[in-house]
Amino acid sequence: MNKKLKTAFCWIIAFFFTLTMAHYQRLTGPTYPISGKATLGGTSFNYDIKRTHGGSGDHLVSVEIPDTAVTGVVLWKRYKYPEPFHTLPMLREGTLLTAPLPHQPPAGKLEYQVTLSRGTESVKLPPDVAAVIRFKGDVPTMLLIMHVFFMFLALMVAARAALAAFCGEPTRHHAIASLLFVVVGGLILGPFVQKYAFGAYWTGWPFGEDLTDNKTAVMALAWVIALWRLKGTNGEKIGRWWTVVAMVVMFAVYMIPHSMRGSEIDYTKLSADSLKVSDMPKVE
Repeated sequence: MNKKLKTAFCWIIAFFFTLTMAHYQRLTGPTYPISGKATLGGTSFNYDIKRTHGGSGDHLVSVEIPDTAVTGVVLWKRYKYPEPFHTLPMLREGTLLTAPLPHQPPAGKLEYQVTLSRGTESVKLPPDVAAVIRFKGDVPTMLLIMHVFFMFLALMVAARAALAAFCGEPTRHHAIASLLFVVVGGLILGPFVQKYAFGAYWTGWPFGEDLTDNKTAVMALAWVIALWRLKGTNGEKIGRWWTVVAMVVMFAVYMIPHSMRGSEIDYTKLSADSLKVSDMPKVE
């Protein structure tokens, strides 16, 4: 295989590896919707329980079920807060049953579960345990796109760097690019995304325990170490395998679902006035 063909082949492998990881990140994590199919009154229907809400306003829970004999309620409570579940009746709008979960401050979380009934028959959505939805501020679309673009570009270049190490090619320029994209996507754009979403630029170590921020710091540190080992005349020979180590670290980070152990309000530390439930149905 000639050099150009080998280079192209390596980039193709890195590209499809990145697509696979992007798909994995999309399907995992605590903010991905819980979807499925349920049956009530002999009729099957699909449901989609959201677990994240961006922007202002309440979160509208909705289930499409045309059978007008079906009614529903939403049981909800604040996450990790010692209170009973509140009961919120769902209203019918054509084929939809809807109910508004009360808006929470950024990083606020609610547990909720939908119960649909038809006569003596009922079904819960999701069926096993209540879903947890996290509220966040409205992040500008272009900022979010650029953040995601640079983070996955960093992953693709990192994969290419590891392949270069295995193929005996120079790795320093790939390592430099990987670190640059992690810095731009994770350490520059990332804090702005965090600020819009949750009101703080950085909530990882040493200020907090946000796993997303800490993962970004670990990735950047891994590439700094790799570049340090690649310095000097014999750097490529001595340090190329540090490029592989940095890629392995990055892969391990991306295997952790996004938003796992992310920013979260501790409701037990809020004032009593901020915890009042006004204009809501009686607690069941």
